[in-house]
Parts: sequence; C-alpha cells; structure tokens
Amino acid sequence: MAQLNFSNETPFNSPPPEKNSVPILSELSDCYKLWHGYLVNLPRHTKFTLGTKLDHLFVELLELTLAASYASRDKKIEIIQNLSAKFDALKFLLKILWEIGGLNNQKYSLLSQKLKLIGQQIGGWQNYCKNKPPLSAREN
Repeated sequence: MAQLNFSNETPFNSPPPEKNSVPILSELSDCYKLWHGYLVNLPRHTKFTLGTKLDHLFVELLELTLAASYASRDKKIEIIQNLSAKFDALKFLLKILWEIGGLNNQKYSLLSQKLKLIGQQIGGWQNYCKNKPPLSAREN
C-alpha cells in the first residue's frame, strides 16, 4: 500500500484579522477562549449552574459586540448600553464563582485582567458614540 506524504502540506493557520474589525471583539474572543478552558474543569454542580450562565453571557457579549459594530449610530448606542449591562453581570457572577471556590486566585486574576481592559474599551466605545455629533451637525 502506498504511504501518504503530508510533510509538504502547509499547516493550517487561522485567517488574518479583518482590517476594520472592532478591537474589543478580538479581546472578548480571547477572554472567552480562556474562560472556556476553565469551564470544562469546574466542579459538576457549578459547571451546569453558574458555569452555564457565565458561558451564555460570554456568547451574548460576543453577539452584542458584533451587532453593535454593524448597527447604525442610533441603534449602536442602545446595543452598547445593553453590552455594558451584561458585561457588569458577567463580572459580578465571575466574582461569585471565585468566592465560592469555583475559580482559584490565579484563574480569577487572569480573567479579571482581561475583563478590565474589555471594560475600558466598552466605556470608551460608549463615550465615543454618545459624544460624537450627528452627521447633520458635522456637515455644517
């Protein structure tokens, strides 16, 4: 039987980031990947309660960020406000998970550092959208 030679094939690389992508989406995606690694190792009783809720919140945050990046200015502000509220809920529930021993100090610290940066980005995005004059005012 003939042997297959795979040595000449190039390894799979992820696609390059889009030029116009929202930086927060990349940060949030990286944070979710980190969280997902922690989720699989949570105790069973925590994984299927608080762990599942946190996982759903992470996915909602990714969806809202993507939706806001494509939304018109009027809708963008509302979506980002919703994003901010869900983000605060995520941080609160992660703190509870840490307090009950679901996450050790190191894991909680790593997630917190990433979430701090994401929170700053959400706040900046929110302020930018609120303070940006409407198109009609910029044209004059």
